[in-house]
Amino acid sequence: MPMQASEIEELIRVAFPEAEITVEGNDGVHMAAMVVDASFKGMNRVQQQRAVYAALKGKMDGSNGELHALALTTRAPE
Repeated sequence: MPMQASEIEELIRVAFPEAEITVEGNDGVHMAAMVVDASFKGMNRVQQQRAVYAALKGKMDGSNGELHALALTTRAPE
């Protein structure tokens, strides 16, 4: 079953409660998210994105994942 933007945001919010999170997309399969969080300070982009993907708790895992694609932008606040 495809995921809704609100479900994706809820999963990310658990791991990053103070983050600025924007999730877009309407097909439930190909989505885009931007996550801005202070915990990303000192991390490179790969580390930041791995942290967000971990928050998705396997929802993107292989062909059985509920979410096929998530274009992800991460950064620390300025």
